[in-house]
Amino acid sequence: MDAALSEPPRLIRGLATLPGWAALLAAFGAGALSALAFQPVGTIAGPVLGVALLLILLVQAPAGRSFALGLLFGFGNFGVGLTWIATAFTYQSNMPVWLGWVAVVGLSLFLGAYTAFAAWAARRLTDRVVPLALLFAGLFTLAEILRGTLFSGFAWNPLGAGWLQLPGVAQLAALVGANGLSALAVLAGGSLAALLAGRGEPGRGALVLLFPLLLGLGLMVPRVQAPLPADTGVRLLLVQPGTRIEDKHSDGGLQRSLEQAVLQTRAALAGQPAPAAVIWPEATVEYPLEETPGLGAVLTEGFAPETLLLTGGVAIERDAAGSITGARNSLYALSHDGRVLARYDKSHLVPGGEYLPLRVIAEPLGLARLVPGSLDFLAGTGPVTWKLPGLPAVAPNICYEIIFPGAIVDRAERPAFILTVSNDAWFGASGPPQHHAQARLRAIEEGLPVVRVTPTGISGVIDARGGLAATLPAGGAAHAFVDLPAALPATPFAHAGLAAPGLFALLLVVIGAGLRRRR
Repeated sequence: MDAALSEPPRLIRGLATLPGWAALLAAFGAGALSALAFQPVGTIAGPVLGVALLLILLVQAPAGRSFALGLLFGFGNFGVGLTWIATAFTYQSNMPVWLGWVAVVGLSLFLGAYTAFAAWAARRLTDRVVPLALLFAGLFTLAEILRGTLFSGFAWNPLGAGWLQLPGVAQLAALVGANGLSALAVLAGGSLAALLAGRGEPGRGALVLLFPLLLGLGLMVPRVQAPLPADTGVRLLLVQPGTRIEDKHSDGGLQRSLEQAVLQTRAALAGQPAPAAVIWPEATVEYPLEETPGLGAVLTEGFAPETLLLTGGVAIERDAAGSITGARNSLYALSHDGRVLARYDKSHLVPGGEYLPLRVIAEPLGLARLVPGSLDFLAGTGPVTWKLPGLPAVAPNICYEIIFPGAIVDRAERPAFILTVSNDAWFGASGPPQHHAQARLRAIEEGLPVVRVTPTGISGVIDARGGLAATLPAGGAAHAFVDLPAALPATPFAHAGLAAPGLFALLLVVIGAGLRRRR
């Protein structure tokens, strides 16, 4: 050990005497507590308390137990945060519903391994709480970046999402991204751990003061920030049809849900000034638009010449002989007379949802895709910027793609806003607000407003600082005419992407490694 803690408080002494199984159970509880960072709770208090407990457990435990402590912390964190995955299994009939909970447990353990490696590496370097907090913050952030990129990536629920309750701290995502906010969440937990257990260590005073300083920043900064630029003057109609998954996939459900969107749109447009665009959710049109003559004209019947329809749809891919080879989850831009002006194909597909990984192994085991149909979806080419008549330049995104920082905007051609259409009706009570929170983080990172439309919510407009400019009531049919907010200048994160949180994490590792050598 580098140095022994001197006269630790009773709480710390109690944790030091916990048997191994109890320490592991406490680490799981600390991870579950940290999941309060995620919606529908969304508080930073959860990760501060949870990380502080984990750090104290790591300091007190033998180094050989650090991997297991980190794994159980991650398992608790993801297990609580990802319960909505089990809900998605209730809307399909190809696999037993209980398999959803197997998926939650298996995925949570897999994702927990990223946290475990960060905890193990940090604890191998030191057993003192101040350098441990810095090392773990940096390594945890690097692990979170890898979690969002390796094996197609799963960037859902960064720990830093809890800072959205403190807008002043959340704005730092424009500098270091959502992953950098996760580093600050770990450091805030380290601040509490240092207050409890880090006596006589170099840097203790600065670390203890960090969390109060972040609280002050979170509360004060919004009061002195310059106001956002005036709205662009571009008017949009957002249509939330209220279509539930079980209704859409019943007999005749696809036609009824499309008719609902058409009728709701026509009623909303009646007697109103023409908007620049009407926006429908993901997969509103589940008929192949480009292979169904006249369908586009029916959808846009009654539209003013200056009004576009932006709608989720499905495209069919065929080989040279005309045989179907796959499908694409697409977003279409239609003119007022139904002509296809642009099509964006989703590039970041959901494993197990839109395609079945290792199909030759999975199918014999009885596994299937959650989404009905036998065709796997094919991936598009990546972020694009649309330039459409009457609209500022727009970056189209579909559903799951919005959770990936640094991967939703074409860096070579910066748009004026981000459009994300989704179908969150699969994801129970907790999934939709978690998805919406991540869209808010993308707005702050890029300095761009986000327009978001789903069948059952949460739909609305997010301004370029992550504020809620307009929100439609969730859970049913709704629509709203909204004004498009203006963009801010490109942020440091917009220029650097994931390099920004990566460099911040490496800096924390270097400082922590330096402090561990000081007595």
